[in-house]
Amino acid sequence: MSSIAEALRDGTARLAAAGIDSAMSDARLLLMHALGIDRTGLLTRAAEPLPPEAAGRYADHLARRAAREPVSRILGRREFWSLDFALGPATLDPRPDSETLVEAALAAAPDRPLRVLDLGTGTGCLLLAVLHDRAAAFGIGVDRSEAAARVARDNARALGLADRAAFTVGDWATALAGRFDLVLSNPPYIPDSDIAALEPEVREHDPRLALSGGADGLDAYRALAAALPDLLAPGGTAVVELGIGQAADVAALFRGAGLDIAGTPHDLAGIPRCVVTKKSVGPTPDCR
Repeated sequence: MSSIAEALRDGTARLAAAGIDSAMSDARLLLMHALGIDRTGLLTRAAEPLPPEAAGRYADHLARRAAREPVSRILGRREFWSLDFALGPATLDPRPDSETLVEAALAAAPDRPLRVLDLGTGTGCLLLAVLHDRAAAFGIGVDRSEAAARVARDNARALGLADRAAFTVGDWATALAGRFDLVLSNPPYIPDSDIAALEPEVREHDPRLALSGGADGLDAYRALAAALPDLLAPGGTAVVELGIGQAADVAALFRGAGLDIAGTPHDLAGIPRCVVTKKSVGPTPDCR
């Protein structure tokens, strides 16, 4: 029977042989999950034998990761904005780059009562991260997938935000009435012809509905440009995630819809990651 330290070493070697760049950190996370312990426990128990039940779970985890299933999918969870989110087959796996969108949204959203809308909510990570940091805000998340909406509702409940978040199933804006102070969206933006070349972790495990942006990757942005003028309250802000190289095209679509571009914040790699667009308040009516 191998020790916990030996199991970690062997698991790292197996993942490295499968071409996993993050072999050591992935093996560590999978072993911790199999044992039900944290990193401190892994260190303090390194010399102990690996229990048979944990060894079986770990072997299954390693096989799935070697087949290029993401660690977050194996664990069924992902940390985002320092919050814990459950995933499901119908939801996108939240990426750290999307935290740029949350930062931009919070910078644009004063700490006062706000109506927030998240289009294509998935796990609910964008909406729930904003609600976590804006205690006076209420939000609605919309997704075309009923399964994704269920995951988002469960995440809201687990994070203690269910009383300020509602989720509905619909084709984005067509399911809604009313105006919002803040609109969030991480739309599908991968050109259809590029999907086959994506990493298998994305191509084979993220739902195609959350990836496919049409022939040029801009279909969802065209729909957003048409919908946002009616969804935003006067002076309202929309923060929309971008694919690489899409900033100029998306900004042009939003300007064409009569919206103002307030910025295109960059992620940690220096890539424009989202566009911040605003609906002008408009001139004050002449009541003379």
